[in-house]
Amino acid sequence: MEKTITVLPGDGIGPEVMKGALRVLKAVEARYGHQFNVTEMPIGGKAIDETGLPLPSETLEQCKKSDAVLLGAVGGPKWDGMEKRPEQGLLQIRKDLNVFANLRPVKAFASLGDISPLKPELIENVDLIFVRELTGGLYFAQPKRRTGNEEAVDTLYYHRNEIERVVKKAFEIAASRSGKLTSVDKANVLESSKLWREVVNEMAKSFPEVKVEHMLVDNAAMQLVRNPGQFDVIVTENMFGDILSDEASMITGSLGMLASASVSEEGPGLYEPVHGSAPDIAGKNAANPLGMVLSTAMMLRHSFHMNDEADAIEMAVQEVLNANYRTSDIESKKGRISTTDEMVDQLIYRLDENAATATLLEVYV
Repeated sequence: MEKTITVLPGDGIGPEVMKGALRVLKAVEARYGHQFNVTEMPIGGKAIDETGLPLPSETLEQCKKSDAVLLGAVGGPKWDGMEKRPEQGLLQIRKDLNVFANLRPVKAFASLGDISPLKPELIENVDLIFVRELTGGLYFAQPKRRTGNEEAVDTLYYHRNEIERVVKKAFEIAASRSGKLTSVDKANVLESSKLWREVVNEMAKSFPEVKVEHMLVDNAAMQLVRNPGQFDVIVTENMFGDILSDEASMITGSLGMLASASVSEEGPGLYEPVHGSAPDIAGKNAANPLGMVLSTAMMLRHSFHMNDEADAIEMAVQEVLNANYRTSDIESKKGRISTTDEMVDQLIYRLDENAATATLLEVYV
């Protein structure tokens, strides 16, 4: 199968983890007989340096022509205080690609239980997914205003249609999993949350097989630490989802382990790790590539419907962790510190090894 992918390495460790993900993708290409046509384009600080804009029009047009988009990370102190910020490119591409739902899975790896700040019995078998609204709320709504040093205004705005489409996506995901959906809001205070809750209750009538619970955001933050295993699918608005999914990253022990997918009603999906650009370790071959690699697996699953290929990558990640290979962010007493390149080498070795095993099984069966 032939697919076109636009690659946006970005800043900091972005190019390093992207390089690793593309090596893994090349191994998948060879194993399964696909053809992935990759075009690299600038975004963020790199794009500002080259063009003066965090998201050049050429980058956006190339993304729109693609079947999917892979993004590394943007930002860094180099661009602090500048009028044009790298993060503006990230917000703009999400808006212009109309990727309205951000999917952030949080899965506890048994082999990483010793690095999580939570007790092992609390994170055992945790397997949840956030569905975060991505193009509305405080981050985008107008007016935004700053008056001297005394006043600042941000407006939290949602239209019913924006809520309906992300809530529907969450119901569909919940129906395909355990049939449980937790909707997080602040309906005791915010009008936007009252509308959010109304939409969820109305949508629930179309999904009778899904059990729905409402939870206020402050309670949700507490419950994620107290008993994360109670959750399966969590749907919430933009800022709440941003904060809660970062909090939940500590279940795995590191932001470097988390992948994400941003999907649209039609058009290319945008896939990126949850972590930032980590400029302090950029260029040191020390970054954890697993979040980027798992984001690539999400691309294969959600945009290309290549479930076997995505499963193979996820299995390889599990096997590498079980073999106690670690970058410094997931260091444990049992493991050894590996470089970014070494982690990717191990992933590719296991992809090739599993492919060889599968071929032998076919021969002898």
